[in-house]
Amino acid sequence: MEFIYPPFTASNYQYIDHTGAFLASRNTTFKATIINPYPGAQVTNFYFGIIYVPSNQLIWSANRNTSILTSDKLTLTSTGISITRENGQLVWSTPRLNASVAALQLLESGNLVLLDKLNRSLWQSFDYPTDTIVIGQKLPVAAFLSSAATRNNLSTGSYLFTIVDNDAVLQWNGLTYWKLSMDTSAMVDSSSSVAYLMLNESGLYLIGGTQNVVVISLILNNSTAFRIAQLDYEGRFNVKSYSDQWTQEFTGPSDDCQIANYCGGYGLCTKAAAGSNAGTCSCPAGFHSNSGSGSGFKGCSPTNPSSLPSPCGNGASLNSSKMITYVNLGSGVDYFANEFSAPATFGQDSFACANSCSGNCSCLGYFYAQSSGYCYLLNNQLGSFFTPANGIDRTGYIKTIASLNINSVVGGQKRRSLPLVALVLIPSSAVFLLISFVLIGFIRWRKAVHSKMKKVKLDRMSSHSSTEIDDFSIPGLPVRFEYEELDVATNKFQSKIGSGGFGDVYKGTLPDKTIVAVKKLSNMSNQGKKEFCTEIAIIGNTHHVNLVRLRGFCAQGRQRLLVYEYMNRGSLDRTLFGAGPVLELQERFDIAMGTARGLAYLHSGCEQKIIHCDVKPENILLNDHFQVKISDFGLSKLLSPEQSSHFTTLRGTRGYLAPEWLTSSAISDKTDVYSFGMVLLEIVSGRKNCSMKTQSLSTGIDNDSGGNSSPSTVAVPVYFPLYALEMHEQRKYIELADPKLERRVTSEEIEKLVRVALCCVHEDPMLRPSMANVVSMLEGKIPLGVPRVEGLNFLRFYGRRFTEASTIEGCNMANMLMLFPDANASQSSNTTGSYSSLSYISSQQISGPR
Repeated sequence: MEFIYPPFTASNYQYIDHTGAFLASRNTTFKATIINPYPGAQVTNFYFGIIYVPSNQLIWSANRNTSILTSDKLTLTSTGISITRENGQLVWSTPRLNASVAALQLLESGNLVLLDKLNRSLWQSFDYPTDTIVIGQKLPVAAFLSSAATRNNLSTGSYLFTIVDNDAVLQWNGLTYWKLSMDTSAMVDSSSSVAYLMLNESGLYLIGGTQNVVVISLILNNSTAFRIAQLDYEGRFNVKSYSDQWTQEFTGPSDDCQIANYCGGYGLCTKAAAGSNAGTCSCPAGFHSNSGSGSGFKGCSPTNPSSLPSPCGNGASLNSSKMITYVNLGSGVDYFANEFSAPATFGQDSFACANSCSGNCSCLGYFYAQSSGYCYLLNNQLGSFFTPANGIDRTGYIKTIASLNINSVVGGQKRRSLPLVALVLIPSSAVFLLISFVLIGFIRWRKAVHSKMKKVKLDRMSSHSSTEIDDFSIPGLPVRFEYEELDVATNKFQSKIGSGGFGDVYKGTLPDKTIVAVKKLSNMSNQGKKEFCTEIAIIGNTHHVNLVRLRGFCAQGRQRLLVYEYMNRGSLDRTLFGAGPVLELQERFDIAMGTARGLAYLHSGCEQKIIHCDVKPENILLNDHFQVKISDFGLSKLLSPEQSSHFTTLRGTRGYLAPEWLTSSAISDKTDVYSFGMVLLEIVSGRKNCSMKTQSLSTGIDNDSGGNSSPSTVAVPVYFPLYALEMHEQRKYIELADPKLERRVTSEEIEKLVRVALCCVHEDPMLRPSMANVVSMLEGKIPLGVPRVEGLNFLRFYGRRFTEASTIEGCNMANMLMLFPDANASQSSNTTGSYSSLSYISSQQISGPR
């Protein structure tokens, strides 16, 4: 039967045989029945569920956490479905419905649906997945699949496959251990927010945006076979298809040691062999196995006499006969959660990290990274450790509880003797007082040493010593140059090729004849060499074809220099606004595309998101064939306190600043999107967005803005973003093209660039596309965005203020401060923001070219 109608009652007595299911889909592909999913395992647990008939695969169950007894009954009434015990106790039911139930239908898709008398859906099983989804079923954001507890226990286990706003992730007890986006088989197509996951004949897709943009895709062999995606009881997410037999199409993670609890609590997973995904389980140093004979690996416990701490609220407080100790896991051991969570603290020493864990009853241990000072706390419940393929710069410590030895007597009283441990924190005021004295002495000793070292460093700097003591190691640092090497390479810094807020840039030649650009940083913070090198390591490890490569650095004495690859065509502003050869439209498009790809990588492609904060033509460099590379990314963290104090108010260059800088709103990657939109408008027009334009007095015909005005023309100020908005409203896109192109472009080509640019400069950051979506629009992979005029009305206010300022004082970029009135003036305008006065900002750009 495809339909059943209330009132209806079924029990295991009636439907113990799978073939006697009380409800089937139209083509009997699926059946709803009371089933024992483990008949071969001699398990007598029964569930109300849906099976895929050809393989007898259970795809959904209602009562997975409470099995049905042979005498229990399933009932369909006008209020829904319910399962009750023989004594009337409720086992499971559908939620309260908005209307009376007229029928229960099993669709050919495998979806079980309750219908009202107008055949409208009141409830469907697709909205309540267990551990499996099928083709056509959507898993919306925040929804999840939950694993079975064991192979023969259908109740909810500890693993989840859940959809988050930008990915699909696997979690164990709330901790992420795998992401779909990190799998080599998956392709990240967009950075849009995810709406839902779906499975179809061609693969698995995360879909987002109002236009069903593909965010992440997992392309499989196109097939008409039945396909499911399932989270198994061991914590793997599998996609498999059925045609006579099951075929595994995808598994994530494929590596056993990436599974959070593969070796049980405190177990250590090691790859069985090089190139293999199989893992073998053992215990780390200081632990022994919990496994019984022939029972498989069940995790580890600390070697006696230590024991694991009790959970919070369960005798967690220490008494006078116990103390906290830490077991060092040794080198080459890591924990899965460290890669997916931010450190609890950073910039502290290992003692402070241990103290953070010791004072927290939910903390079971910690990992400390010596080079960065990152402290990762392990809370609530511990899964398995693993040995990474590559070395790690952090060491793990596991909290244990040790009993004090009472082995000596003084004056008739027993005296406690403390065991030797690496880190001991006893909850005693006397010990804390002792530690305080030790710390005071240690601080005084460090100050004395620091004073001596400072004098030594000053002496070395004055003599330009080529050697320094490096007492730290930071993985990933680029080549380290001595100051004298760069002094020679740049001919004593005489060949200056650029300057800006970060410092001057010099052309240099290394001994191997490689030409480089050397940036001599100024206005930098007084941070230590170690902290500076940590930031440089991040920049140096950020590689993309559209980012300027950092070849090396110098941190000697107070000198801070960066060595970049040399871009022989200089910055975009020289080519775009200079008197050289005209850039053709395709060249402009390639420049825009390269810039967009570089920014998209900074925002979502590299290990640590980087917001550039100063996207402008001066920071877009060109090489032969107009290859585009973005410079000055990641340098904001190197600003001096005086410079960085502007960060909450102003960062970047006037003319490219997003409105949120002026309204104390949050700064995000959408700030770079705004600046890119402004740059894209300049690429289209071939002139600065704030410029003068010559216009005929008699005819009103516009002339090239670069020429001198004749007696019959007059120079008028033009705020190009507003002009672009007006031409967009009138669909006169060809008017926006650079006159130097002499109509060698079409309206459609200009429309594409202008619409993308206007979408980028919406006043509300939420209306701006991500840079990944910008790339997709330029590539034609997704439809062009539609600029929302109501989100661009602030440009009319900017344009009016620019015209007033230019009429009085001329078109001088230093006078762009007048674009932004004080708060009272702005409140009476058409703009939606309330902008603070910027009159105190000097004309010096906070960051400059290269």
